[in-house]
Formats: sequence, C-alpha cells, structure tokens
Amino acid sequence: MARPSLLLMTAAASALAIVANASTIASTATQNNASKTRLGSSIDQDIAERDTAAARRKRGLDLREQATKAAQARLQADLEVRQKEGQGAAAPGGTASGVAEAPEAQFDELARIYQAMKPKAAAVVFEQLDMEVQMKVAQRMRERSTAMVMAAMTPKAAAALSMALARKSARIAAVTPPPQGGPRARK
Repeated sequence: MARPSLLLMTAAASALAIVANASTIASTATQNNASKTRLGSSIDQDIAERDTAAARRKRGLDLREQATKAAQARLQADLEVRQKEGQGAAAPGGTASGVAEAPEAQFDELARIYQAMKPKAAAVVFEQLDMEVQMKVAQRMRERSTAMVMAAMTPKAAAALSMALARKSARIAAVTPPPQGGPRARK
C-alpha cells in the first residue's frame, strides 16, 4: 500500500479543523440563545427598563424645553406690546384714559361678583372692605342687589354705608344741576 503524501495529510487536518470550528461556533450560538441564566435575563430586563426610563425623561425634558421657549416668546411679545403702548401713551397725542379706566373697571367687576353671590355671603365679605371701595361697588350694583346685601349686613355697617352713599349723593347733587326731566332713577 502507498503512503499518503504530506499534502494530502495537511488537507485532511485542515478539513477536520474547519469542521471542529464550525461545530464550536454553532454550539456556542445555541447556548447563548437557548439557555440564559436568571441573572442574565434580569440584567437584560433592567437595562431595557433603564433605557425606557431614560427615553421618557428625555422626552419630558424636550417638552419642558419647548414649553419654556414658547412661554419666553409669549413674554417677549407681551413686553414689546406693553412697550409700544407705553410709547403711545407717552406721545403728545396719547391720553392717560387707559390708566384712569382700569380702577373703574375693577369696581364694575367687583359689583358683578357681589351681585352674583348670595346676599348673606356677600355681606360678610362686603363689611370687611374699605368704606370707599364699598361705596364705589354699591353704586355700580343694581339697587335690589345692594338692598339685599345691606339687609344681610350688621346694622352698624349698613348704616355707615348708607350715610356714605347719602353724603356722596349730596355732593354730586350740589355740584351738578338737577335734570330738567324730573328726578333721575338709578339702574
């Protein structure tokens, strides 16, 4: 029988090495996929949860940043409008009626609020107000609402408001001439 050549033996050895490497790679791949330990699974799950939480935090921070930028833009626009209004009021043709009307509008709003309240609840709060504020608000309220609130007030507070309103009416009557069509009726 003939002896195998060195070339043939080298080829057979390399073929065996290739087969052995392929089987090792295949067995390692199936081990990683098939049999993870509890610790490995727990670690993978924790990493996934942290990634999800980090993505949520990043999304929240992005939303906050957008909201901050929008608020900043609104404030800047409001500041510009106010500066323009201030320049318009400071101009020779501008009037200061906007400044004078603001407190009057507040009294109108307070009158509407007190009219909407129940008389007993309104009276408790109404008595705590400064007399000047009470007068201005009472003058802007409907007569029936004012009467109901005054009826629910303490006698002393109701008398004080009545006297202040009467003095105010007397001062106004002394300054302005009476109307020609007869006595003027309140709202």
